[in-house]
Amino acid sequence: MRAAVFLGTDQPIEVRDVTLDGPSDGEVLVKVAACGVCHSDIHVMRAAQPPVIFGHEVAGTVEAVGAGIDDLKPGDHVICAFHPSCGRCFYCVRGQPEICDHTDYPSRTATGSNPRLRLDGRPVRQGIGVGGFAEYTCMPRGGVVKIRDDAPLDTVGLVGCGVTTGIGAAINTAKVKPGSTVAVIGCGGVGLNVIQGARLAGAWRIIAVDTVPFKLELAEQFGATHAVNAAGEDAVAVVQRLADGHLDYAFEAIGLRATVRQAWDMIRPGGTVVVVGLGREEVHIPLGGFLQEKKLIGSLYGSASIQADIPRLVDLFMDGRILLHELVSRRRPLDEVSQAFADMEAGVVARSMIVP
Repeated sequence: MRAAVFLGTDQPIEVRDVTLDGPSDGEVLVKVAACGVCHSDIHVMRAAQPPVIFGHEVAGTVEAVGAGIDDLKPGDHVICAFHPSCGRCFYCVRGQPEICDHTDYPSRTATGSNPRLRLDGRPVRQGIGVGGFAEYTCMPRGGVVKIRDDAPLDTVGLVGCGVTTGIGAAINTAKVKPGSTVAVIGCGGVGLNVIQGARLAGAWRIIAVDTVPFKLELAEQFGATHAVNAAGEDAVAVVQRLADGHLDYAFEAIGLRATVRQAWDMIRPGGTVVVVGLGREEVHIPLGGFLQEKKLIGSLYGSASIQADIPRLVDLFMDGRILLHELVSRRRPLDEVSQAFADMEAGVVARSMIVP
């Protein structure tokens, strides 16, 4: 099969012919219809040991199933989830599958390799557990979620990461209350979905903060009631003024020390900061000794139960309750993965989709 392979930081991503065996017992072979391009790939890429196939927002169809799987069949429409759960560990049995101890894919991370995926005889790693910039991917059953057949596969792959992460951060992690006031710092693919989640939860004011005007315009389309351009304004002061000094929730969707601190300074006593962004650096911020019951929490994969939440989000999209088509700024063929990453780093797209 053809795949876009990362060969090293000093080399371009190349489309190469790779060998994929499979599926083994308990695995599912998925034909990729489309795969979103996410910032998380770039973060992991900096430390990855090549060769690696990145891409983890996959929608497609089941091509084949391994022994022991009787609830999926060839032709089923599915979304791949980069963080499967085992259903048995300490966290899963307590209703926190998003922090599963086992994750069910030890050989498919950027630091491990799938022995059935090879380039010129060498094992190839599946970046962030999926390896979706390819014609096919092989996943453990726990990382494959069946969805309705009428959902457009060239769009709903985004639910595999950014949509679930953002909407889940608002609804599952923070449990935003109706009538509350929310700020979202960073209006890329994840931040826009935090805004959608806050809107679904019934937030009264939703304040979008970014430095890119077109992203702020998108934020208003997704449900923001106010937009703050942090490139030309004191974001903390403006947000506090818009919130009448009582900001209930601040979501940080970038992963930077400075913006986490901004979120902390924005919220009222008793308010909550939710860090959603995957940072390129360790976040050390002095909080002071008088915390006034402020809360700082992290959100992983939207605190989601993927087998239930992903189909539900697809249903919300098909019912017109959330926006997905508007997230896709550009679709590109497999040969243009590098250009798609360049678009994302330049801040000129919300999301790109790679269509093998």
